[in-house]
Amino acid sequence: MIPAVQSDTHTSAPVLAAYSYCEAVTGQQARNFAYGIRLLPTSKRRAMSALYAFSRRVDDIGDGTLADDIKVARLEDTRALLTRVRDGTVDEDDTDPVAVALAHTARQFPVPLGGLDELIDGVQMDVRGETYETWDDLKVYCRCVAGAIGRISLGVFGTEPGARGAERAPEYADTLGLALQLTNILRDVREDAEGGRTYLPSDDLAKFGCSAGFSGPIPPKGSDFAGLVHFEVRRARALFAEGYRLLPMLDRRSGACVAAMAGIYRRLLDRIEREPEAVLRGRVSLPGREKAYVAVRGLSGLDARHVTRRTVRRRA
Repeated sequence: MIPAVQSDTHTSAPVLAAYSYCEAVTGQQARNFAYGIRLLPTSKRRAMSALYAFSRRVDDIGDGTLADDIKVARLEDTRALLTRVRDGTVDEDDTDPVAVALAHTARQFPVPLGGLDELIDGVQMDVRGETYETWDDLKVYCRCVAGAIGRISLGVFGTEPGARGAERAPEYADTLGLALQLTNILRDVREDAEGGRTYLPSDDLAKFGCSAGFSGPIPPKGSDFAGLVHFEVRRARALFAEGYRLLPMLDRRSGACVAAMAGIYRRLLDRIEREPEAVLRGRVSLPGREKAYVAVRGLSGLDARHVTRRTVRRRA
């Protein structure tokens, strides 16, 4: 069992202000994520916002327009900050609200901060312009930038006492992170190409005649772009199916949070599957009312119960 440690009842004003800053960042820049974490109790919601705000800082460095050597230096600065958090040397009156909130989170929850080191490693891969020949290669990157976040989040959620198979919860959290990241890669394929990045494995691109890349709203001439998308969608669905086995191990509200976030991405995947070329014309997204429906469905526990029934049938 992974314990969920609740926040203390006497949080200081500086720490509350730091969390407010992190929640504002989350609400403004991570709408899908924000829909999920609003289902959490206050202490967990604040902790997840702190984790997001730090992660966002790392991502923004990688996605920014600075020279690569400056990006590398900035990433090492964030690693040094993480070391301060890990060593317990961030004071409540520190001028960096993300540092203050993350340090408080690390004191209140058993968060494996090494996962944030992995995130920095993954963004450094972006800065180096790494490409990926096979799915196994891409998985290394996805585990750094998304699987690690799943494992870190599990430190906030915890698992329910007596949950069957809870020792595998980090593995399922990691796999769910991979599913979300692969969905992101499909959604952002045109945007990434415009930024000079290619994430889909070159083996897959070659198999479907897409090695020329995606520089415009039309697939490469003679390619089977729809076939490529459907191939990757099937891979993502298999990852979701495995990762969803985490849900019955979580308490109701943590499970609702995970189900909401994953459910939004699964619906994005459905849209991409129905109209593959849409990702070449712009970012595919869900309307707010559909996200709200997914959140309600998660809170009802429908997804967790479905996973539980399916697991029982497999064992029968």
